[in-house]
Amino acid sequence: MVNHIAITKARINLGLIVKRAHLNGEYFILEKYGIPIAGIMNGNEMEDYLGINKKRVKQKYKKLSSRDKAY
Repeated sequence: MVNHIAITKARINLGLIVKRAHLNGEYFILEKYGIPIAGIMNGNEMEDYLGINKKRVKQKYKKLSSRDKAY
């Protein structure tokens, strides 16, 4: 299911949105003034979507993943 949500509302409810994306496989399109600016989806599905086997994408993902694990 694709949900469109204002980015200000998403900021307030980020934990719930991430949980729904992770557990239920929902998609969220974040909008500012009705214009789509970003999306949230399940991390495993995003890996598949990005074609994680591509070297450049894999390197960027690895870098982001290691940075996030530090927090």
